[in-house]
Amino acid sequence: MKRYSILLCTSFMLIVASIFGALYFTGGDNIYDDSRIRGNVVVYTTLPAENVNCLAEAYIKSSHIKVTFVPMSESELAQKIMEPGKADLIITDSRLLRRAAGDGWLQPYLSEYGDSVADNLKDNGGFWTGLWYDPVVFCINRDYMEQQNHVPTSWEDLAEMRNYRLGITDFMAADNAANIYMFMVAQYGERKALEYMKALHPMVVQYAKYLSTPARMTGMGEADISIAVQSEVLRYVGEGYPLKVIYPEEGTAYTLTGVGVLINGPNSENAKEFVNWLLTDEPQLVMQTNGFYFMPTNSSLASARQFAGKNVVLYNQLADYPQAQRRELLDRWLKEVRFN
Repeated sequence: MKRYSILLCTSFMLIVASIFGALYFTGGDNIYDDSRIRGNVVVYTTLPAENVNCLAEAYIKSSHIKVTFVPMSESELAQKIMEPGKADLIITDSRLLRRAAGDGWLQPYLSEYGDSVADNLKDNGGFWTGLWYDPVVFCINRDYMEQQNHVPTSWEDLAEMRNYRLGITDFMAADNAANIYMFMVAQYGERKALEYMKALHPMVVQYAKYLSTPARMTGMGEADISIAVQSEVLRYVGEGYPLKVIYPEEGTAYTLTGVGVLINGPNSENAKEFVNWLLTDEPQLVMQTNGFYFMPTNSSLASARQFAGKNVVLYNQLADYPQAQRRELLDRWLKEVRFN
């Protein structure tokens, strides 16, 4: 009996050791041996924590460099980068990167992995590089589509159609939603953009509060078509919703997220290593595993091939309006369209 007790105890200890070992080497439950960390990187970002935490967890396992993301608002980031020596990188919208580069807060860094990034998705002087972008698309319910002789392939088509239910996010709800309108203003002028939105207004079922809502509504049959960011549509497609993505043929708005190396960063070399990694396949796969479906700017990646052949035309005018001007434009949209 004593012999069996010893065997049971031994087996139990082996099982416990195996579980602990698995957690230790995979980082499960955030268990990680600090003695293995060989460096740090601090990143200021306007992205939500849930978008970037998975990248930090993956990078420490592959490189043993700890990345600390500090999420903040646009106005906070503008203030924080004026305190050199406290952070190494910023990861944010391209319009903020352009502003930071113009104000002299970024240093140039030309990563070899950035060679395959299109010129319109990075800074020509190497002050920042786009990492991924999220185009605005038409999201169509497949059941609705099968009943139609024609589906919209352009913004003009969408405005001319009648008797359909349209979902869209309220432009006041999020910067990514506001980008839809800001790009239209930049591309066509404010008056044409307002008239276009007035033409769509009668078909709008709901000006949603969240970016994800229009795609969800369309997938559930509560809207026939929605104007949505592609990442949210693909997330619902992955969950089995009957949706089809159409890229507007004249071009479309988009959100471009990029990275820039701050001047006088305390961990400059580690920061550049992290930039290199961000332009590879691994972070793309990490994000997709966590439900974030963005298009990589590095067209040579295997993860970019799933988008090969997609006719994605991006607007060629930049919507780099300062916050005060954005508010003025949105106030006029509210007055003339949303609440008219």
